[in-house]
Amino acid sequence: MSVARINLLPHRAQKRAARQRQFVSLAISLAVLGIALVALVHGVLAARIENQQSRNNLLKTEIAKLDEQIKEIDRLREQIQAVLSRKQVVETLQSNRSEAVHLLDQLVRQLPDGVYLRTIKQTNDKIQLVGYAQSNARVSTLMRNIEASPWLTKPELVEVQLVPAPGAVAGSGAKLSQFTLNIQLKHEAPPAGAPAPGAAKKQA
Repeated sequence: MSVARINLLPHRAQKRAARQRQFVSLAISLAVLGIALVALVHGVLAARIENQQSRNNLLKTEIAKLDEQIKEIDRLREQIQAVLSRKQVVETLQSNRSEAVHLLDQLVRQLPDGVYLRTIKQTNDKIQLVGYAQSNARVSTLMRNIEASPWLTKPELVEVQLVPAPGAVAGSGAKLSQFTLNIQLKHEAPPAGAPAPGAAKKQA
């Protein structure tokens, strides 16, 4: 009895070829899937980058607007400061003018008869008076009047000396007391019920 011989080589080759085709197909599928996945990730990242870039551009635009607003605020602040400075100067001038009015009014009202002022020098609220008096007693009267004034205070006699009377005939012997007196100007308004300027009695 003879055994039939069958050649399996073509069948094995076909199976091998089929497996190779399957492997190639799988590799191609995986490659396509990988490319698609990479493309998808790239697209998502690109969209996020574009979105972030849009936000950055918006932020830059808003920051530029804020910078302009800050510059405008700084300009307005400088203008306000300049206006306030001018206002302060005007108020100071008005205050000084008011003080000068009170000072001159009080000096006129408080000067006793026989007392004449030669110079008036003011430094802030301190005033120096230089003048002539017919006697030392009249200088004392001036100091008492200043003490009683609602606008003047702190009379301090620096010096007093006999000098020839201005304009006197040479050899006549006419003498006057030349005095230097420091006083201070009050800044606060006099209290209610205080005597009006000039209320102090002038004494000879």
